Amino acid sequence: MMRAGVRCLQAAWSGRRTGREHGQATLEIVVSLLVVMSLVFGLFEICMLTYTCSVLNDAAQEGVRYAIVHGTSSLNCSGPDSGCPDQAPYSNIQAVVTNAASASLHDLTAMSVTVSYSAGTAAVGNPVRVIVVYTYIPYINLPGLHDTVSFSSQGQILY
Repeated sequence: MMRAGVRCLQAAWSGRRTGREHGQATLEIVVSLLVVMSLVFGLFEICMLTYTCSVLNDAAQEGVRYAIVHGTSSLNCSGPDSGCPDQAPYSNIQAVVTNAASASLHDLTAMSVTVSYSAGTAAVGNPVRVIVVYTYIPYINLPGLHDTVSFSSQGQILY
């Protein structure tokens, strides 16, 4: 009885396939791997875009934090006032933003930082705005991901 069952299994797995079915499993695996790998790389790229946006937004906020505590009453003044050593283009603020943005794991040469003092002075109580503009360069060249993102943060000078 046992021998009959083994023979049935052997007959089922022996060369009963037609010639058209020999590469079907290989083709299914290849197509499945292509779909899965495309999804994995696409998900990776979207995660990196989200992470970069988060880091650049935080970098703009760090620039504003630096600017609001380095007004005209500060020893290391940054602003458009004549007594401030860091005048336009406000390299101290740009350095703080660039340093904070370096965590994005991207080439930051495509990033621009603009600092503006609304009232034209860095005196206490006046607003300051930092704008970070970056052209996202994807790790994997997927269509539609070459996007320019812009982040803005505004605060009121405290010192």
